[in-house]
Amino acid sequence: MTTPEAARLQLSQLLSPAFPVGGFAWSQGLEYAMDAAWLTRATLPQWLADWLDHGAGWSDAVLLSLAMQPGADHADLDDLARAACMSSQRLAETTEQGAAFAANMAALTGSPQPPVALPVAMGRACAALPLPPAEIIAAFLQAQAAALISAAVRFLPLGPVEGQRMLAALQPAILERAARAVTATPDDLTSATWGADIAAMAHETMTTRIFRS
Repeated sequence: MTTPEAARLQLSQLLSPAFPVGGFAWSQGLEYAMDAAWLTRATLPQWLADWLDHGAGWSDAVLLSLAMQPGADHADLDDLARAACMSSQRLAETTEQGAAFAANMAALTGSPQPPVALPVAMGRACAALPLPPAEIIAAFLQAQAAALISAAVRFLPLGPVEGQRMLAALQPAILERAARAVTATPDDLTSATWGADIAAMAHETMTTRIFRS
């Protein structure tokens, strides 16, 4: 039986940048927004807050929560996750990372893991962990926010320490949204970040780019 202490180590492993899902290659449209000067070091905290409240941060938190529930239909949730993607690159981002995550879990556990979108794959892997669902969701959201900040550090004149300050400032909101996502239903799967969606679509036409989205 896995203890909570061991479960936290497992969770840390699954969310580590060293866990090979390729998250470093994606920016969720941030690259275009930064290149077009829509986003600066001064406006990045608000972008992250909107991502968490109204965008992919929230929708992924809901999907992760639903995927951890007893009897969850992961294939159905995967369809829902795909339908929630507003651009081809966002779809590729969540499905390719999810497929890599599932393949890694299959190799680690010896059990078949059909490919599904990333938050669904994460929820499926964590459903049996003896940890509060809100803790798992919060850890996932922090890892995703850290990846976005890392993308900004590589593109903007933004130092890594300042990036860490931004992540620390976001943590109270991450905890609040994670707690809210625990009781979410499919009806709560909403998005209203049109700027980020447009940036993700426009990224597809960039001639030179660092990231895949």
